Amino acid sequence: MTKPKVLISDKMDPNAARIFEERGCDVDVITGETPEELKARIGEYHGLAIRSSTKVTPEILDAATNLKVIGRAGIGVDNVDIPYASGKGVVVMNTPFGNSITTAEHAIAMLMALSRQIPQANTRTQAGEWPKKDFMGIEVTGKTLGLIGAGNIGSIVASRALGLKMKIVAFDPFLTPERAVEIGVEKVDLDELLARADFITLHTPLTDETRNILSAENLAKTKEGVRIVNCARGGLIDEAALAKLLESGHVAGAALDVFQTEPATESPLFGLPNFICTPHLGASTTEAQVNVALQVAEQMADYLVNGGVTNALNMPSLSAEEAPKLKPYMKLAENLGSLVGQLAHGNLTTISIEREGAAAELSGKPIEGAVLAGLMRQYSDTVNMVNAPYLAKERGLDVRSIRHQKEGAYNTLIRVTVATEQGDRSVAGTLFGSDAPRLVEIFGIGIEAELSGHMLYIVNDDAPGFIGRIGTLMGEHGINIGTFNLGRREAGGEAVLLLSVDQPISPEVVKQACAVEGVRLVKPLAF
Repeated sequence: MTKPKVLISDKMDPNAARIFEERGCDVDVITGETPEELKARIGEYHGLAIRSSTKVTPEILDAATNLKVIGRAGIGVDNVDIPYASGKGVVVMNTPFGNSITTAEHAIAMLMALSRQIPQANTRTQAGEWPKKDFMGIEVTGKTLGLIGAGNIGSIVASRALGLKMKIVAFDPFLTPERAVEIGVEKVDLDELLARADFITLHTPLTDETRNILSAENLAKTKEGVRIVNCARGGLIDEAALAKLLESGHVAGAALDVFQTEPATESPLFGLPNFICTPHLGASTTEAQVNVALQVAEQMADYLVNGGVTNALNMPSLSAEEAPKLKPYMKLAENLGSLVGQLAHGNLTTISIEREGAAAELSGKPIEGAVLAGLMRQYSDTVNMVNAPYLAKERGLDVRSIRHQKEGAYNTLIRVTVATEQGDRSVAGTLFGSDAPRLVEIFGIGIEAELSGHMLYIVNDDAPGFIGRIGTLMGEHGINIGTFNLGRREAGGEAVLLLSVDQPISPEVVKQACAVEGVRLVKPLAF
């Protein structure tokens, strides 16, 4: 049997090559090639191990005729065209937890540098000055740290900050009260965090929900003299607004390891005396680079030799025997999780995943993982069916899996229920035929719909003329309606409308839809 062949195209710890060889792979280490050189070479390899330098473009993937797996030694996969890789049948893996401690320590280092103005004092002292009177710092002991994001890295930052005798308030939609107590933080909403924090540090991925979370409006809500640290992702902060508040003194200092555009060759923040930065060094320690290199080698070798799947971003954890039967259920489960995640707001404490009839006879873990992946993807850009259960557990989310062997109204059904501050919210779906997932219930209202592409969810009063008004609005904006799905609790009561459309719905259209007579709620959805 021919051994799988792996190319390591970026510099990484040499032990990665040893692991590939020990586990039954042939490996070449060829770094620093141009895209044209890589394109000419890649066709002979089954696996490609990379860091951030190699760009895996459609052109590279088209030439990679034997490629089965791409492994990123690290978290970010911006340098891989994942949708195109998926279309080519190439699994994309990353190592999401290998550099957590390193990134958390960098955030603490930036916090300390801000509090004592260390970079500025160093520069002037080495220039021959002795500017002792110009640098009056502050103690961090007793100060309040505002943690935006209390997941893996955020919880490590919290533990270090507690050791510095800081008080910690945290904002995270998935942080339960029990988990908050466990990691020693006080759970608050974002506005309270902004008003109370002496230091703010961000530890959330860049998603539609978190983009510009420190906008000009939110930055204006911060406490006078706050200091801000971002070692997570560029784009979480409005950099121009931050620069203005640094100039005015409202923000006493800011330290950024990441920028909206990287490499950051220019920024409105550059040159400000109370601003410090580093060139995306959060994961740059010897230990972290060793960890992620060894992990990616282990994961890729296991997949190529044994078919095992770990930390894949575009493939569920499935055996070859289970895959055909589970595939349509996985799609249904992921869509239901995504739907409830997009519609149920506030603190999510419990999620119940019920399987009835034929669905109850299937393996529960892949279905559970698919639901959680759909749910958690609203808040994390690296979540997948493998690591979603871990992320949910880390945030203290109580996940309950329930089997009902007896059939109900449908011979097979999956129901997802989340507990929110407004009460339980439930959605349910079935399969039409053997492989066509359909939504059949949303928040207690029966409705039949296919969840795919761009959609618009509307809650309205059941009254004559409403459908015409919505259709007219869509037509005025040139929006083509694919399907029109309706449901209601009772005649003249609360009703639900699910539209599938051929393009994203703009905020302006949402605003106008909200103003239509009889509308209670409008929410654009994406699947």
